[in-house]
Amino acid sequence: MSLTLKTLKILLGMLVGSSTAFAQTPPDQMDLYLLVGQSNMAGRGATDAASKPNSPKIWAINRHNEWTMATDPLHEDKPAVVGVGPGLTFAQEVLKEYPDRPIGLIPCAVGGSGIDDWLPGVRHEQTGIYAYDEMLARVKEAQKRGTIKGIIWHQGESDSSPEKKDAYAAKLADFFKRLRRDTHTEDVPLVVGTLGDFYVAKNPAAAFVNDVIADYAKDTKRVYLASASGLTHKGDDTHFDAPSARELGKRYAEAFLKAKE
Repeated sequence: MSLTLKTLKILLGMLVGSSTAFAQTPPDQMDLYLLVGQSNMAGRGATDAASKPNSPKIWAINRHNEWTMATDPLHEDKPAVVGVGPGLTFAQEVLKEYPDRPIGLIPCAVGGSGIDDWLPGVRHEQTGIYAYDEMLARVKEAQKRGTIKGIIWHQGESDSSPEKKDAYAAKLADFFKRLRRDTHTEDVPLVVGTLGDFYVAKNPAAAFVNDVIADYAKDTKRVYLASASGLTHKGDDTHFDAPSARELGKRYAEAFLKAKE
């Protein structure tokens, strides 16, 4: 029995549609990585051709709990300004070491958030996001498709003031104690990043915060350090440009992979 041209077109459309849907279906089990902090984790670098690798082995869950192949920007905290951060490059570097283990990223950074904005029930004024609560909900959804294997954190600019810096160490430790308990990641490697040299140059209190971050990594089990030393900003003395954000992602991955050895 011959098929009409119209029928063939309908069948072809159904085939293309089903293959596209299949391509956007993430693996049933992935190694999950939680990306947390403020704007330099979310990313503010300019996107380019490398921002869309279209890798079927690197996925990200968005604020609507939808999985898509990971592209920059990963985060949705401030849609008008978000861009390239360290998370995607981190995933690409980890995948090189474990090519048979698909990755699921859980982007939860909130630009402009101080450490107090990461308390349960707290609404971040700039974005209206309940950072901690939304993070927990997204983690629980993501864990249906895998297990958290690592956490990367970049935050501290908003706490780099004479008024806030002295309380930062205790608050940082309390935050991670709560985070690990609530996400069942007590033994998962955590990598914390230092603030950029350029930020320290314009804000001396940031040097104190960097010391707190470095000491926390040195003194705490299963915590490792990614240095931002030598990296450059995008012209605002605050945010890494895209090349530096990607280099920072490589440094996060290097610290994480050493922890796995």
